[in-house]
Amino acid sequence: MTVTGSEVKTKGVSLFEKLLDGFGEVIINVRGKDKFCVIPYEEYEAYRAYKLEQAHKEVMADIEKGKYHTDPNRHFAAIEEALK
Repeated sequence: MTVTGSEVKTKGVSLFEKLLDGFGEVIINVRGKDKFCVIPYEEYEAYRAYKLEQAHKEVMADIEKGKYHTDPNRHFAAIEEALK
């Protein structure tokens, strides 16, 4: 279900409660573009757990391949390079 930013502004949280009862998610459209998605908090928690599990798997795969270092200076240099 898609709603406009104006509807959210005028109707507030009660709009989400009503729409989430009938739909699994609510997309907020701002100036003709989909900008935000509202989902029930329990679904968000499950999504967040999934993302953390995926990140953990990626880190473990990097460790198994030896793609890591423990040198703080190297770490800060990589951060500085990424910020350029």
